[in-house]
Amino acid sequence: MADGPKITSLRGGATLAISSADLDVKTSVAQETATRWFERRLSLRSPLDPALPLRPGRPDKPELVPPKAVGKRSLHTKPGRIALLHAIAHIELNAVDLALDIVARFATEPVPASFFDGWMTVAFEEAKHFRMVRDRLRDLGADYGDLPAHDGLWQAAHSTRNDLTARLAVVPLILEARGLDVTPSLQAKMRETGDMESAVVLDVIYNDEKGHVAIGAKWFRFLCARERKDPARTFQELVRANFRGSLKPPFNDVARAEAGLTPSFYRSLTATSSG
Repeated sequence: MADGPKITSLRGGATLAISSADLDVKTSVAQETATRWFERRLSLRSPLDPALPLRPGRPDKPELVPPKAVGKRSLHTKPGRIALLHAIAHIELNAVDLALDIVARFATEPVPASFFDGWMTVAFEEAKHFRMVRDRLRDLGADYGDLPAHDGLWQAAHSTRNDLTARLAVVPLILEARGLDVTPSLQAKMRETGDMESAVVLDVIYNDEKGHVAIGAKWFRFLCARERKDPARTFQELVRANFRGSLKPPFNDVARAEAGLTPSFYRSLTATSSG
């Protein structure tokens, strides 16, 4: 990063990565910032930090369309597997920015340094995932940006920009937890079609995502305990207020529970819609 943008602090590095429209720069700055933070070579904040952008930096492609406009294809065809991998790449890219946004946006919150350790671990691993999926797309003769994608993930997080507890409820405990529900069947389908390379990529993502949900659950419970609030009830209230749509079964109850997200959190929300 000697020739790259100057990382002024943890918040500054996270903001630089979020702002970058060059995805190679975004992922490398995210990982470099994480590494320096883990080595305690960065302060948490600096007066020189750039301003947090309203939206993350993105290249011209992919075209962003409403979620319902993103078509589904059979995984038994190469175009179908490319479409799935493209959708996963888009999810992982958003996950990089969302992890960094938790760090940069909430850098003034009264939380331990280990809170930021956890979210920079998530950011580092999401950057790794994006690169792995993009490399696999390129192996198949495609690339990220070739197909349309939707903006639902960032929009879902935007409503919680002023409330850390609500952000943790929506991003790791709804959006990331959904990955624990759907990824095992995708892994199995990739193996059925003989695409072992893609299945291995999904294996890495699935195992890491368990840790990401666990980090979210740990800090959600921490914040609730500090306020003397019941975590399951608080989760339900925040989801109803901040998440459009319902939680859709089937749920991977075992993987969710291993991450600290027990059924008492989400079972009563399966028919919830805030609009």
